[in-house]
Amino acid sequence: MAWFLGIGITGVVLLALSLVFGGVLDGAFDGAMGGVLDGWLSLPVVAGFAAMTGFGGAIATGAADAGPAVATAVGAGCGLGTAWLTYRFSRALMRDQTAVTPTGGDLVGTSGNVVTAIPADGFGEVLLQLAGQPVKFAARSAGPVARGAEVWVEAAPTATSVVVRPVDL
Repeated sequence: MAWFLGIGITGVVLLALSLVFGGVLDGAFDGAMGGVLDGWLSLPVVAGFAAMTGFGGAIATGAADAGPAVATAVGAGCGLGTAWLTYRFSRALMRDQTAVTPTGGDLVGTSGNVVTAIPADGFGEVLLQLAGQPVKFAARSAGPVARGAEVWVEAAPTATSVVVRPVDL
């Protein structure tokens, strides 16, 4: 039983290491055997297999008083089941698609209002809608723009600043 517990504890340690060193083994065997093993040799899958093989064998030995061969078979079956579940869950998480992250280029052509007056030679602040949320940006303009004026975004030179021009009415 001590051997099985040692294997199980090693699997748990590998699982903890996989949290820190995410994809260490993921690229190690890329293309091996025509890509059949891709994803199956990731650190979480190997750790899950080792942990459940060890603990499954220990439970079979302790609870059912099984011999080493039977305990190994039970442990390997538990390990294969856990490895398969880990593989399926990791693939499902990797396929999860999120919406496209908005960028500064999405601001060009939008309108907003001046929150802090923009001087001719410095920065002011404008309130713009980014992905449906009001966001304040530092703003420059070719000429002075008063507080409360409506402006159009001409460019977004950085992630936090924009170049604007007043809306001609």
